[in-house]
This record gives sequence, structure tokens and C-alpha cells, in this order.
Amino acid sequence: MKDLFGNEIIEDVLLRDKFIEPPFSVLDTRGGNWQGRKRAWLAKGLRSEIGRGENLTHVMPMKSYNSENMAQEYYEKGKEVGTSVFDPVLTELMYRWFCPEGGTILDPFAGGSVRGIVANYLGYKYTGIELREEQVLSNIEQGDTILPGNTPEWLCGDSDKVLEIFDRQFDFIFSCPPYADLEVYSDLPDDLSNMDYDNFIIKYRSIIKKAGKLLKRGAYACFVVGEVRDKDGYYYDFVGDTKRAFTDLGLKLYNDAVLLNSVGTASMRANRIFGSNKKLVKIHQNVLVFKKI
Repeated sequence: MKDLFGNEIIEDVLLRDKFIEPPFSVLDTRGGNWQGRKRAWLAKGLRSEIGRGENLTHVMPMKSYNSENMAQEYYEKGKEVGTSVFDPVLTELMYRWFCPEGGTILDPFAGGSVRGIVANYLGYKYTGIELREEQVLSNIEQGDTILPGNTPEWLCGDSDKVLEIFDRQFDFIFSCPPYADLEVYSDLPDDLSNMDYDNFIIKYRSIIKKAGKLLKRGAYACFVVGEVRDKDGYYYDFVGDTKRAFTDLGLKLYNDAVLLNSVGTASMRANRIFGSNKKLVKIHQNVLVFKKI
């Protein structure tokens, strides 16, 4: 395709004009458009890491290890250094792609402030449930600062209990649950990240079931998940368990995309992890979209 001056128009540019990012099954966070948009969101004052520990994975930075063996032990467990922060660009895309304009959004694993602030900033109505009071208070403080008079709704409590008393329906479910025990958020007894995997899945499925019942027919639910290794280094199949939790509820898997993250420290970790144990270093997450029929 050519423009009025005979210059070739790159198809991806046209897709970005229409959809922000090309609606492909691989979402590349490393591109210039994505990174520029992310910087613009962060410039609004988003601080999703506030309200959580600085190193939830309990892994020391590379320079702090006393020995190479200690570093390798942590890396082989699939632990990332630091605390994860949710991507505001992915958040914006999922809302614009799968939620009707001005629609209501339910987030049963709210965590930090990003998904709530992006939602209300764009004109949606967000309700997030978070177990930890300090995180909820931090989110509300950020919401009041960035969106005075339009603060998202954050509720403090266990989603497994809170969702039982909800009498409203939602246009979209969007969440990023704990990745089993990859990040330990608190020592609260109802915190999924404190549970062994079998009990984690029981409670996880219960929350998904209760949230799914509140989703309107024809509407979408999106969970961002990633695989996690057990203590012996084998994957739990958390992505598969998430799919089964939704499909057993009657929601159909509609889209399965790969979120490609920046390499960061993966190059250094790959030398140790793959060199000794043949484990691939994961630099992606899965974006699962279900539809309630």
C-alpha cells in the first residue's frame, strides 16, 4: 500500500493507528511504540510497587550473592530478582480491545495500582479486591492523587469471601493472579502465595468460579499468567490449570497470546541455568482471554 506521495505504508503502522499495537498473538513489550507509551503512563505518577516489599521474590541482586552456587540455586528455581510491576500498556490494550466503552471491570487479584488507575483514567469503572490493607491504602492514595474525584474502587478482603456477597455484574474481568509462590506477598493465612500448590489451586479455582458468575454473557475475561517451577524444577502447569478453571466454569478460551518481555538479566541467568541444567530462561507470560457464552 502507498500513500498520496507514492511512499510505502508499513502495515504495522496502520494497525497501531487503529489498535495502538498490532492485535497479534505475540505482544512485544520491547518495541519503541510500546516503551514510549509505557513511559507516558508512568509519567502520570503510577507507582505500582508501593505497598509491597521491595524484593518479594526474596532473591538477592547478582552482586549480593556470596557464591556463584548460591546465585544458581535461586535462578534455577525460576525466581526473578526484585518485585514485578504490571505493565500499563498491556492494561490499556486489554481494556480497549475487550471492554465496552465506559464498562465495568472486576479484578479479583488487584495487587498494585496500575490496573485500577489506567481503567478509570480511560473512562471505565474499576473494582479491585486486594487482601492486604497496606496495598489497598497505597492504591487509594495514588488514585486520589492522579485521579482526584475519580478514584478506582479498591476493596480490602479475601476475594473468595467478598465475591460471595456481590450482587452486580461486570463487563470485563481482568487480573494477574499470584504465580503460586513465585512472589510471597504476606504471611496472611488467606494469601494464596503462602499455600502449597494443591491448596493454592483449590482456592484459585473457587475465586475464578465466583468471579465468572458475575461476568455478563458475551463478555470477556482476561488473566495474565506465567508458568512456575516446583522445588524440583518442574513446571506445575499453572497456565493449563488456569485454562481448566475457566473452561470448567463454562467460559471458552477465545485468545491465547504471548507477552514478550525485555531480556534484562535473562542473558546472565541463561549462562548459569541452561549451561548446568538445560532449563530455558522464561522471558514471556501468557495472556489468556475467555468468553462467556
